[in-house]
Amino acid sequence: MDVQTLKERIAAVESKRNYLLQLLEQPNLGNLRIDVNQALEELDDLIDEYRRTFPQTGL
Repeated sequence: MDVQTLKERIAAVESKRNYLLQLLEQPNLGNLRIDVNQALEELDDLIDEYRRTFPQTGL
């Protein structure tokens, strides 16, 4: 996989993270709030790991 494709995929993951943040603001989530929080934590971990592994890509 080339660097540009990797950047595009990480950008897609980050955009999904923003969607989850918007979803978290909804007052009627109930128990789903736990799942949304977990998904955010996992995405953050994934993005952090990517940045530690490939610091030269500039994301």
